[in-house]
Parts: sequence; C-alpha cells; structure tokens
Amino acid sequence: MASRTKKSITNILFNLSDQIISLLLSFLSRSVFIYTLGVEFLGINGLFSDVLGMLSMADLGFGTAMAYSFYKPIAENDHDKISALITFYRKVYNIIATIILIVGLCITPFIRYIVNTNREIPHLEVYYLFSLASIVISYLYVYRTSIITADQKNYIVTRITIITNIIKTITQIISLLIFKNFIVYLAINILFVFLNNAIASHKAVTLYPYIKERKVLPKKEIKEIFANLKSVFIYKVSSMLLNATDNILISVIVGTITVGYYSNYLLINNKLCGLISLFFTSLTASIGNIIVKETYKKRYEIFTIEQSISFIISGVVIPCFMVLINDLIVVWLGKSYSLGYPLAIAVSLNLYLQCVLQPLWSYREATGMYQKTKWVMLAAAICNIVLSIILGICWGVAGIIFASGISRIVTYVWYEPQLLFKNYFNSSSKNYFIDILKNILLVSIIGLILTIISSYIKPTSFYILIIKGIICFLISVIIVLLGYRNSEGIKLLKNKFKLERGNK
Repeated sequence: MASRTKKSITNILFNLSDQIISLLLSFLSRSVFIYTLGVEFLGINGLFSDVLGMLSMADLGFGTAMAYSFYKPIAENDHDKISALITFYRKVYNIIATIILIVGLCITPFIRYIVNTNREIPHLEVYYLFSLASIVISYLYVYRTSIITADQKNYIVTRITIITNIIKTITQIISLLIFKNFIVYLAINILFVFLNNAIASHKAVTLYPYIKERKVLPKKEIKEIFANLKSVFIYKVSSMLLNATDNILISVIVGTITVGYYSNYLLINNKLCGLISLFFTSLTASIGNIIVKETYKKRYEIFTIEQSISFIISGVVIPCFMVLINDLIVVWLGKSYSLGYPLAIAVSLNLYLQCVLQPLWSYREATGMYQKTKWVMLAAAICNIVLSIILGICWGVAGIIFASGISRIVTYVWYEPQLLFKNYFNSSSKNYFIDILKNILLVSIIGLILTIISSYIKPTSFYILIIKGIICFLISVIIVLLGYRNSEGIKLLKNKFKLERGNK
C-alpha cells in the first residue's frame, strides 16, 4: 500500500510540474502567436484542433481499453500476457493511424465550408494537412508507453513530455519571430510530437524489455476486448461530440475569429483542468489496483477522500476564475479580446463540473464502467448539439458554452454516480448528491462575495491583477477550509497519512 501511495504522489508532483511549466509556456507562446500571426490564425488553429479531435475518435476508445486491460496482468506480473497485449495493440494502432489519415484526407475539400472569416485565407488546406499529420504521428508508439501509465509510473512519461514541450515551445516562438509563418510553426509541432513518442517508447522498452517479444493474444481474449470496446466506443464518440464541437459551432454560427477570442478563455480553462485533474488521473492506475484487490469499504474510502479534495479545489478555483478571467484577458491581450461576464459564468459552470466530477471519472476509467453509461453520454452529446444551436443563435458564444454545461447536468451528472455506488461501493448515492448540492451552495456564496469585493478593484496592470488574485484566493481558501476541515474525506486522509508515517 505504501508503494501505491508513493507512486501516486510521485505522479502528482511530476504532473503538477508539467502543468505549471506548460501554463507559463502557453502564455508566452500565445502572446507571440497573436503578435506575429493574428487572432484569425488563432481561430483557425483552434478550429482545426476540434475537427481533428473529432477525427481522433477513430481510435474507438482503445486507449482506455488498453490501460484497463493491463491492470490485472501487471498486478499478477504476467509478462507473456503483457507482451501479447502490446503486440495486439500495435497492430490496432497502425490500423487506426491509417484510418485517420484516409478519412482526414477525404475531409480536406470541405474545410473551407466550416471556416467563417471576413477574408479569404490562402493555403488553408495545407495548414489543415499539417495539423492532420501531427494527429496521425501521435498514434505511433503509443501502444508501448501505455504500460508505463498502467504500472503507476506515468511520471516517467511526464518528465519526457516536460522536456520536449519546453524545447518545442521555445523553437516555435523563435520561428514565429523570425519567419512569421504558420506552416513552419505546424511543422515544428509535428517533429516534436514524433520525438516525444519515440523517446517515451524507447524508455518503455528499457523498463520492460520483454514487451519486444511478439506474443499472440488468444482469440477469446481479443473478443472480450472488442466486446467491452463497443461500449467504450459509443461513450468516447459521445464524449467527443460533447466536448469537441464547440469551436466548430462557434465558427459556423458566430465566426471563426470569435473562435480565436474564445480560445484564450479555453487555454486558461484547459490548463486549470489539467492542474485539477492531475491529482485524480495520477491515481487512476492505483484505483485500478484497488478495484482488483480491495473491498467495497476501501474503494469507498478512497473515493470519499478524492471527493473532499475536489470540493475544496472547486471552492477555491471556480469563484476566483469567474471574477478574474476577464481581467486577465484585458490586462494580457487588451479589452477587445474580452467576451464579457456571461461567457465567464458559462466557462466557470463547465469548469466546476469538470472539477467536482473528477473522482467519479477516475473510477470510471479504472473500472471500465462504460457499458452501462454509454447511452446516457450519447444523450448528453445529442442534447448539447441541439441546445448549442438554439442558444448559440440566441446568445452567441456564451449560449453555446452554457449548452455544454446544461447538457451534462440533465444527463450523466446524476446518472453515473448511481451506477458507481451501486456496483462498486455497494451503497446508496444519496449522501453523494447531498454533498454536491452543499458544495454548489458554498461555491455560489463565495462567488457572490468575490464578485462584490472585486467590483471595487479594476486591474490596469499585472501588478494590480496579482493583488486582486491574492485577495480572492485568500478569501476563498479561508471559507472553504472552514467548511471542509472536519469532512469525512479529510479525516480519512489525515488517518491515512498517520498510518503511512507510523509504518515507516
């Protein structure tokens, strides 16, 4: 157990470093990008990311199925089974990369129909093809590195990613300042995607040399993987339709340049999500181990600890984000880049759901709980598209983002917890929903307090913005800690650390 905790903490620390470094580099890179190429190209870049993100659903959810299938053989130290799985997934990912390439090429003639700009953009198809190449290359060697993650050693992959991302970003910034060329920018990305995967793959072979052996996976087990994959596929496709359609709809309904403006909000949102989720994703492999080895009670205790942490994080991050995001955009890029307070609230709603549902998602990934949740996610995706069109026409970009949050709330937010508690904790989910409602109330109260206080502080520089941020942060932390200092999850966490310390 001590080893499992140590690995989880190591993963969290490395992922935290990666997210902080990535955030700082993203700010610098985004500033240079806008300065050299303009917000139109920023919108095109964001739009292509969503189009190709949807195309990536061709992996059918194999990434999730792959990690899940490794947990048991790793726990049993079954080298032959692991080698057979690696051989099987190698073939699968080569096929997936080929499918994505072919379908991506077929989409090329239609790219101009979803790009909505005031002027003709030359070489648009070329930009798209370069972006497509980076997605195809990203599937090379991924079948090997997945074993590192499943073995609770994701910090190794993260360390490689940190180094390659630093070098890539610096190279892209230099290229933008010298050449001011979008194709060069995209070509550098392709090169470093390949290098990152190749280095991580080499490390996997070094750590697990037996994976080079070509073993054959029994047909029975292949059938079992594909049987589970049907559910994962529906779930992942639905999730992609829910998460990767916003920029496309904004481009078509509002305009591609607005995608560029919104992408600045999305950048901050995604980096915060990365910081928030790193704790929970770092624990996913450990949870997979717990599911295999531990009792209902132990599973529930770990979930309770995670949930209390997510409540504390949401109580601090969400109100601060809501009142500071527009100030940050104005100070960083200028008033013309701000999309207003309604969008800040819409993004905050989605950020809250992504934060407070992290414990649920980490258990979903670890348990492979897709067969029973696939249809509710599909319902969420359909609901999102319909609502996005209606609200987008009425309220513009804020309406489209609100639609995502509403679609989540009316579907899987209430459905998935019931399944998890019934099947993996053998208990009722009633207290879970009560705790969620209490947290929503607390976050709302903190948000209202910060909105009133922050209305008296109008940042005109980063210095004033930092002071305002510190004030908002301290107020949030004090209120949240007072609210959760004696929660069940925090008590369990304290006891766990005392037990770990006593075992040393």
